[in-house]
This record gives sequence, structure tokens and C-alpha cells, in this order.
Amino acid sequence: MTRLIFLGTGNALPDEHHENTHLALSYDDRLLMIDCVHNAVVRLGHAGVNYQHLTDLVLTHFHPDHVSGVPSLLMHSWLAGRRSLLHIYGLAHTLDRIEKVMEFYDWGSWPNFFPVQFHRLVEQEMHLALETPQFRLFTSPVRHMIPAIGVRIELAQNGKILAYSGDTAPCDEVVRLAQGADVLIHESGGATNGHTSAGQAGEIAGRAGAGHLYLVHYPTGDFDSHSLEDEARQTFSGPVTLAEDFMSIDL
Repeated sequence: MTRLIFLGTGNALPDEHHENTHLALSYDDRLLMIDCVHNAVVRLGHAGVNYQHLTDLVLTHFHPDHVSGVPSLLMHSWLAGRRSLLHIYGLAHTLDRIEKVMEFYDWGSWPNFFPVQFHRLVEQEMHLALETPQFRLFTSPVRHMIPAIGVRIELAQNGKILAYSGDTAPCDEVVRLAQGADVLIHESGGATNGHTSAGQAGEIAGRAGAGHLYLVHYPTGDFDSHSLEDEARQTFSGPVTLAEDFMSIDL
């Protein structure tokens, strides 16, 4: 069974109940994670997932609330004896910087380090980034403060479609990326600075013909708003869920 896990659902200002937004998709012999924040190893463990089974890591953009955990993940996996290949996907803007950070850590001198393959994605809509017997993963550029991507996953076993906006202002690119998606995960950080409000996310879901809208990357703690679902329901007639950390969806 294919299972999506919300490892974190908060925006750049997490609290004790919400980590920064990142996701995991568990399926057969592969484990895919979208973004990697703080101590993703611990988050995966809390979700009942073995981090050493991670095969694919997709990085949506180079902001610390989305990629700050990459060095720790790599070091932790190496020290725990990982030997299998890890694939990391992202735009050149993202991966160039990730590699530079790792150079500052002098990772080339870490003995017996496991193989890591970087896949620099084409910055175009519906780019086929990864294809396996279980699914196809597409990426599209979205409209954030820096180069960023959204993700679409099409499952082979049942035809289900999952789309994730990533951090973005409302845009037609996400509408096209999420067209006909059974599940649309959309950020709801607010209508400012390359982000989207819950109401705008509802509009995107409606235009895309999405089945179920899940809101993530929302304000928490002192900035919490308890009306995001109601706000999205004003513009989207389908089901709306405010995702919570460690919530999961069986696809």
C-alpha cells in the first residue's frame, strides 16, 4: 500500500506541535521524502518509518525551512552505516547550493561515504523527474521568492494522483500541475511574499478539479489562525482538511 505521511505541516515558524512542512511517501521497495528539515531522521522514526530505507529525496527550493536538515540526514545515514545509493532531486539553484554547503562540511573527506546522485531538474512544466514501476513523479516551476517547484505523483496501481504546490503564490502552473488530482496538498501561509492564503488555495483546488484539499505550511503558535478550513471552504466545494503532523493518507 502507498502511504503519504505529513512529517511536518507548519510554515517557517514552527512550534512544539508543528514542524516545518515536509512529506514522505512510502511504497513497496522505495521511500521518497519531499524536503528535509531539521532532524528528519527523528521525524521519520516517529512516523514508524526506517530512514535507512530512504531512496529518493526531492528538494523544492533552497530555503532553510525546507532543506536545513540535509547535512544532518547525510551525516546520520553515513555514521549509521548506510551503503546504498540515495537520489536527490531539485533545480540547479537548489542542488548547487546543497553541494556547496556539503563542501563546507568537507564531506569529500568522510571515509566510506555512501553514493549520492544529484539530479538537476529541467525548469519546465510537467517535467518527468522520476519514473518507477509504481509511479511517475513530475515537477513544475512555481512562483516563490526564489526558484521553486511543485510536485505531481501519478500512481500506476490505481491511477490515483497526488499534487503538492510547494511554496508559491497562486499561479496557473499549480492549477495545471494539480489538474484532476485526487489529493491536492497546498500551502496556506498567507497571501504575501510568494505564498498563498487558504482561500486562494481553495480557488486553485476548484480550478484544478481536485478531489480533496489538504492545507499545509500554515501559521502556528502565536500566529495561529483557526479559520483556515472555513476560509478554504468559501472558495472550494470539496472536502478540506487542515493537515497535522504525522497525519497519513492511504492512496
